[in-house]
Amino acid sequence: QVQLVESGGGLVQTGGSLGLSCVASGRTFSSYAMAWFRQAPGKEREFVAGISRSGGSTIYVDSVKGRFTISRDNAKNAMYLQMNSLKPEDTAVYFCAANPDVIAWRIPADYASWGQGIQVTVSS
Repeated sequence: QVQLVESGGGLVQTGGSLGLSCVASGRTFSSYAMAWFRQAPGKEREFVAGISRSGGSTIYVDSVKGRFTISRDNAKNAMYLQMNSLKPEDTAVYFCAANPDVIAWRIPADYASWGQGIQVTVSS
């Protein structure tokens, strides 16, 4: 497993932008598929975006396609989520997650390592 720490959350107005970062400990970051999830109050944890170990493949939930971009820098042990055109419904705690292999990107149980989460609030 790897240790994951998110940063970059905060408060933004509707239509604004925020960037999240997730930094991993250890020297095997490139061996892990990575993903972002989010959880709003009273709702289940939701898959947002995933990225393959090399960064060559990405996948998004339909609600963020065209607005969010996931990327990674294996040399820096870091993954990013650039969020543009934010909406109030994007308000949630955002988590980064990692696993050596991911079969079902959208299933939280497929991930062994999680960050502590970071709040993103979009005001209307």
